[in-house]
Amino acid sequence: MTSTSPSPRPGPGTDPAEEPVSPTRQDEIAAAGSELIGGPLGRRALFGGHWWTPVRIIALIAIGMFALGMVQKLPCYNGGWFVGAGAQYTHACYSDIPHLFQGRGFAEDLVPYFDRIPSDISGGMEYLEYPVLTGVFMEVASWITGVPTDSTDSLRDREEVYWLVNSGMLMICAVVIAVCVARTHRRRPWDGLLVALAPAGALTATINWDLLAIALTAAAMLMWSRSRPLAFGVLIGLATAAKLYPVFLLGPLLLLCWRAGRWREFGIAFAGAAGAWLAVNLPVMIGAFDGWAKFYTFSQERGTDFGSFWLILQQRMDTPLSTETVNTLATLLMVACCGLIAALTLTAPRRPRFAQLAFLVVAAFILTNKVYSPQYVLWLIPLAALARPRWRDFLIWQACEVMYFLGIWMYLAYTTSGDKHQGLPEEGYQLAILVHLLGTLYLCAVIVRDILMPERDPVRKDGSDDPSGGVLDRAEDVFALGRAAHPPRHAAHGTEGTYVQWGVEKRGLGGPAPESSP
Repeated sequence: MTSTSPSPRPGPGTDPAEEPVSPTRQDEIAAAGSELIGGPLGRRALFGGHWWTPVRIIALIAIGMFALGMVQKLPCYNGGWFVGAGAQYTHACYSDIPHLFQGRGFAEDLVPYFDRIPSDISGGMEYLEYPVLTGVFMEVASWITGVPTDSTDSLRDREEVYWLVNSGMLMICAVVIAVCVARTHRRRPWDGLLVALAPAGALTATINWDLLAIALTAAAMLMWSRSRPLAFGVLIGLATAAKLYPVFLLGPLLLLCWRAGRWREFGIAFAGAAGAWLAVNLPVMIGAFDGWAKFYTFSQERGTDFGSFWLILQQRMDTPLSTETVNTLATLLMVACCGLIAALTLTAPRRPRFAQLAFLVVAAFILTNKVYSPQYVLWLIPLAALARPRWRDFLIWQACEVMYFLGIWMYLAYTTSGDKHQGLPEEGYQLAILVHLLGTLYLCAVIVRDILMPERDPVRKDGSDDPSGGVLDRAEDVFALGRAAHPPRHAAHGTEGTYVQWGVEKRGLGGPAPESSP
């Protein structure tokens, strides 16, 4: 079949098969949005040969959006964090970072995990309740902040500097995330714009230290896409030493490698992850076990918290569930979700892409957890950009998360305003929780649909298989269940004819009709 409309010309030395996919030719929302900067990519556009590469543009946009997020925190920086309890909520600019500078002993130069924190400044938290690598990140920021130079160097000044230092370090992490996503799918660098322009990302980036683990996870995904399982494993191990959730990516990877028969690569990745995690954690485990274990005991002991459907149940029940009961039920739900993901992986008509399953398993962990903090959306943003790079679905989900971001602070403003009752009451906050849960479930649903109907997958519409899959990309299946294990009888015979690439659509949005494979 010949093309009926001209396509952009490759630049000098550019392989047409490696031309970047233009989102303005495949995505209606991207095409409409591009009118702000001159319209969709023209038919005479040249690929390659420019200093302004997609990755550099995306990195600069990520810096700009992060800076806008910092500006949004100015009302708190100028007093909201330090004067009263309600201002940081009414301005929706709360951050854990300045409060924990003193609350976890950094202002007193205490060593995380090794030194017990006085209860009068920690509120009863004896040790730092974060994983080791995050604690190292916080401690490095404390060293850069420095010690008081004279009596006029107040605690407030140091907390402000501590937030600025952490913000600078987290900005580097944000750029790393955007660049890694842009480079993971070789032909789809512009998918990194989803990460760089995510509004919920800008609003929540400096609430906590999550971006460190996310940057390591994004780098790990990039390494796996380049068929480097050891580097992937080491980075996933480091990411898990900073936050628990990255370890869940090993589950989908196990299933995919099982289906493709890539046991050696999975074994290398697993060994690298275990080794890196132990290298970070073992010294602290040996030298300060109680401090090291605080993250895990706190996770078990904390009650139902903000953002989860468990909180709605607790607020609606006459006799709330105990923490132990919630822990058990949440674990069972997560196990059930993992079982469903495993069944989907092994029975899908075509092996799912790694990014799709990575999103689903992390989303399952968040949705079933007893807390869904507003910054947890950061965990999903890079995975969503790789799993479902469509602006409409991404923006629907982001709108739900932005509404929840505003809802939680308005609810806390309501609970801290006394008799004034200024803000969002309990029923309104429960509605905000439902909105952001439904937004996440919506994105999960379209990803599951893409897995069951691969021709609907935007990544596979150009004939690609699994660009982030590394050794899994275009690998043959060696194990599957259900219909995936028994292809239709007419497909089992080796007859001559035209082979059709999975997912190739006849005509793209405003683009050429791809040719059939010989």
